[in-house]
Amino acid sequence: MKEIEINDARANLFLLIDKAVCGEPFLITQSGRALVKVEAVPQEFPEQFPRLGFMAGQFTIPDDFDALDPQIEKLFYCEK
Repeated sequence: MKEIEINDARANLFLLIDKAVCGEPFLITQSGRALVKVEAVPQEFPEQFPRLGFMAGQFTIPDDFDALDPQIEKLFYCEK
């Protein structure tokens, strides 16, 4: 495990935290004596629902769902 002197840890704290989060724990030392062990906290991710098809069979969509209303269609084609 990597040992970092406390003054160096203070100067490079953000870089060291990034490394710890990526799985590289380290010790902060002072005068050769270990003070603190820094390591990432294990993350628990919530179970994800499958996004595609999760509402299958819950409702029906009419066949003409995407058909334009005749009045609106005339507006798109500049017809009066």
